[in-house]
Amino acid sequence: MTAGSASEQVGDIGRVLAVCAADDDVVLGNVGASGIDKRPRSGRVSVTEMGLVTDHVVDTKHHGGTDQAVYAYSEREAHRWADELGRELPFGWFGENLRIDGLPITDAMVGERWEVGDDGLVLETTIPRIPCRTFAAWAGEPQWVKRFLARADTGAYLRVLHPGTVAEGDRVRVVHRPEHGVRVRHLVAGTDADGEQLTALLAEDGIAPKVQREASRKLSRV
Repeated sequence: MTAGSASEQVGDIGRVLAVCAADDDVVLGNVGASGIDKRPRSGRVSVTEMGLVTDHVVDTKHHGGTDQAVYAYSEREAHRWADELGRELPFGWFGENLRIDGLPITDAMVGERWEVGDDGLVLETTIPRIPCRTFAAWAGEPQWVKRFLARADTGAYLRVLHPGTVAEGDRVRVVHRPEHGVRVRHLVAGTDADGEQLTALLAEDGIAPKVQREASRKLSRV
C-alpha cells in the first residue's frame, strides 16, 4: 500500500486504549534492573520532549531520549501475539507507553505526525523498537528476540514535536504522512527496504538523528 492511498489518508484516526508508565525498577534475573514494567495510568499524563513525566527509564543508552521519547504498540499486533502465546498480554506488557487501536503502528510511515487528544500533543514516528535480552527475560518465552524480530511487529518510537498531555480514550489523528514510502517496519534488520525510498527519506528536512542513522545503515546494505 502506498502513502496517500484511498484507504490510508492523512486524517486517519485511532484511539489510545492505555497510557502506561513504570513507577520503579523491576529486577530480571541476570539482566538486572529495568523499567520495562509499564502499568496503565489514570487521568491525563504530561508529556515533554523526554517522554511521559511519570515514566521511569533505567537503560537510558537504549531507551528514552528525544528520538525515543514515547513508545507505541498496536492493539491488533498485541492480540496476535496473545493468540500465539496463549496468554493475556495486558496494557504495558510490551514496555509501551501507548497502546493504540485503529492505526498502523509498525507500518506507519517514518516521520508520520500524530495529533493526540485536544491538549496540543503532537508526536512523530521515528524508529522501530529492537528487542533485547531484557525484553527476552521479561517475556519468558523461548527464543523471544528471534521470534519478535522475525515477525517485525516492533511498534514505533516517537519524538515529541509539541508537548501536551495524554489520557486513555484520546483520539490519535494523522496530521502529516510523508510520501517517501519508508515505514517503521522497513528499518528493522532483515526486512526488505527500497533504496530509492530510503534515499528520499534521508533527503527529508529535519529527520530525527536516529532515523538518519538507521536509514543510512539500511541503505548501505541495499
